[in-house]
Amino acid sequence: MQNTQPINEALASYSELFMLIAALVYTVTFFVFSWDMARSSASIRRMEAELESEHAAQVEQASARVSEKSLVTAGGGTEIDVATGEANADAQVQNERAARAAARREQELDSTLVDEDMEYTGTVKRPAANVAVALMIIGVLLHAFAVVARGIASSRVPWANLYEFMTSGALVIAVVYLVFLIRKDLRFVGTFVSGVVLLMMIAATIGFPTPVGNVQPALQSWWIVTHVSVAVAATGLFSLTFAMSLLQLFKQRQEAAQKAGVPTKFAFLRLVPPSFALENWSYRINAVSFVMWTFTVIAGAIWAEQAWGRYWNWDAKEVWSFVIWVVYAGYLHARATRGWTGTRAAWLNMVGFGCLVFNYTIVNIYFPSLHSYAGL
Repeated sequence: MQNTQPINEALASYSELFMLIAALVYTVTFFVFSWDMARSSASIRRMEAELESEHAAQVEQASARVSEKSLVTAGGGTEIDVATGEANADAQVQNERAARAAARREQELDSTLVDEDMEYTGTVKRPAANVAVALMIIGVLLHAFAVVARGIASSRVPWANLYEFMTSGALVIAVVYLVFLIRKDLRFVGTFVSGVVLLMMIAATIGFPTPVGNVQPALQSWWIVTHVSVAVAATGLFSLTFAMSLLQLFKQRQEAAQKAGVPTKFAFLRLVPPSFALENWSYRINAVSFVMWTFTVIAGAIWAEQAWGRYWNWDAKEVWSFVIWVVYAGYLHARATRGWTGTRAAWLNMVGFGCLVFNYTIVNIYFPSLHSYAGL
């Protein structure tokens, strides 16, 4: 028998209003982070131009010294060929020295912007990024009020359907990002994180709008507090590592271009830590997320036995939850024991996130399932 609770309609309407306002604030945050990327890229381009002019001046000075030596030795008659050869050799040495000096300056430029521990020196001022962080804090406060108000209005936890799961998950992603900002300067990934949060908010408010109401009998259990809350937290962490892996791929291409002497297309990537640092942090966070997802699968099986009399029903949602577990287990194993680093590790992590998104969207909507709680 379904246990119904009175719905606070006034508080529910405030929840919907604040959810929309939070989505608008996240939209502005995303554009401000993007503006910061553009401004930072312009600043770095100016620094690169200064380095290039210094390098050109050194090459010109080396060429001038070679020309002077050639003129002095040209009057030696039979020694002209020898002098010319020495001058050319000297020019080659000078050019190699200038190239090495330019490479050192490139490395110094990168090291003065950010190191592998994600520490910044402030060489490039980023007021727009600070504004974006402040906006995200405001958005999180509005968002948190909307989520809590929805829970109070319905007298239950606010993650019983897909709308609530996505809005709660987006809140977790934003909160985790802000918490990490206390320890590490992750402003460089702000555009990606705010973009993921914004997409989840848009999908929830436009794609899966669900009025506040009571839940189905199968969900009226204290397991919804532990099982689903841990799943939401794990999803938030997996989303953060997805953004870092995506950025890692861009950073790897930039590092390869630098080694080949090809100009960098996106100067902003100089503000991103080295690709191996991004990969290490993704691996650490995924290790924690994997433990949480393992608990999610086990707790879900126990809940299924209490609700339906079987621990495992080969339900579509159960199968895909296990697929996600296998993919991330493979990622952790391959990186820890098989040396899967760099591009392969990043892509495998992104495949895991793709399975996660597929599980919470396509499976919930189109697959017949005992877990089809997209709406009430």
